[in-house]
Amino acid sequence: MKDTIQIQYYSSPCGEIILGSYDDRLCLCDWLSEKRRNLIDSRIQKGLNAQYKVMESETIAKAISQLDEYFDRKRTVFDMPLLFVGTDFQKSVWNKLLEVSYGKTESYARFSKRVGNPEAIRAIASANGANGISIFVPCHRIIGSNNKLIGYGGGLPAKKWLLELETPTLRLL
Repeated sequence: MKDTIQIQYYSSPCGEIILGSYDDRLCLCDWLSEKRRNLIDSRIQKGLNAQYKVMESETIAKAISQLDEYFDRKRTVFDMPLLFVGTDFQKSVWNKLLEVSYGKTESYARFSKRVGNPEAIRAIASANGANGISIFVPCHRIIGSNNKLIGYGGGLPAKKWLLELETPTLRLL
């Protein structure tokens, strides 16, 4: 018998989001419009041997509260218990993303150095793109060289929106 991943949907100012919790930890905060929606959902459900079920969860209620505060510019740091479902390499990248502060951006090249593998820019970019806990794990803060926006599961308009929310004076190309 499979376990249950509790899910709910959230309407953010920049797109529809699916939230998921498992074992009192947030395991999913991702864009419904994500091109890799099926791949991410499959990885999480298979990795946890669980299936999605729309239902209430204290963890999701807390995540929604923190997202509301974030979008109202009242929160710059999240304190949710997270559950990463992926390879060890992906988890190492996602943990490093947690160190990129609110209002800051880093290029993929610089971020790959932070991860400790400057030659693995493409692999790190791929792991960044596989992040299923958007916003809480700030993959939107990783940008191309010369402040160019590249790649984002929620789409480039959502990425730009989030970065401008965090840094209204940021000039993006």
